[in-house]
Amino acid sequence: MENIFNINEIESPLLKKMVKHRNIIVIVFISLMTLFSAFFQVEPEEVGVVTRFGKYVKKVEPGLNMKIPFMEQVYKVPVERQQKLEFGFRTAQSGINSRYSRSRAADESLMLTGDLNLADVEWVVQYRINDAYNYLFKVRNPQNTLRDVSEAVLRQIVGDRTVNEVLTVGRTEIATKMVELANVICKDYSLGIKIDQVVLQDVNPPEPVKAAFNAVNQAQQERATLINRAKSEYNKVIPKASGQAEETIQQAEGFATERVNNALGEVARFSAIYTEYIKAPEVTKRRIYLETMSSVLPKLGSKIIIDEKGNNVLPLLQMKLNK
Repeated sequence: MENIFNINEIESPLLKKMVKHRNIIVIVFISLMTLFSAFFQVEPEEVGVVTRFGKYVKKVEPGLNMKIPFMEQVYKVPVERQQKLEFGFRTAQSGINSRYSRSRAADESLMLTGDLNLADVEWVVQYRINDAYNYLFKVRNPQNTLRDVSEAVLRQIVGDRTVNEVLTVGRTEIATKMVELANVICKDYSLGIKIDQVVLQDVNPPEPVKAAFNAVNQAQQERATLINRAKSEYNKVIPKASGQAEETIQQAEGFATERVNNALGEVARFSAIYTEYIKAPEVTKRRIYLETMSSVLPKLGSKIIIDEKGNNVLPLLQMKLNK
């Protein structure tokens, strides 16, 4: 080393002693640095991957570990930490008042739907590293690969659906389908990454047509409101009218049954009287006459009965039957 002098070239004994002490200190310092560099700490959410001259040797668990200095290198991979990729926007400042920027990510979110409309889709992919070896050595730049895979899969899914599905009812289904397909591709590519969740952060029509789309959407909502209101009125009026119609039908049927039964009763009564009349016609005639007069005369009150010429006047007493 350049700083370690040759003691034999120095003539002064004191200077020789100082140089000798200095060389010892340098050697001790280098030895301590080498010893300390042999130890490394792996955090609880990480695993350590050890390589020797660039070749994979082993994987070490969290805690204090040891390696061969200058020969082995350690890569610490956060396998327990959930990470995320943002598409269509970037977080400029996180916190209570987070700020987002779209300046360099606008093209990521603009997608063509199955009915040849455009949708502006912003989403977040949340993932974990589940295989540290594959993550480090199987694919070059796995995060960029995951970004490309996520964008390609979502564009495929959105391209199979209408713009209304993407903007409204189909968002949950799209996110679930994307997790499924993207994980299959990540496994095929040996990325060492597993996607936990996809969140469609914001889905809107493109800015130039946003006002027109909102107007159409508002008209559709008003249409749905009017339909629901009409159905409500229908449910109020139709059942009531149906009940009234059923009630009228039942009353008519009851009245018809009553009339038929009364007619049958009258027929039976007439048949009984006729049977008795055949047996004794004169007696039956007289009995019917008397029964009829007994019901009619009490209703006459004070009447005067005269003959046709008006010669003889016969006062008719009040004839009331004692009940």
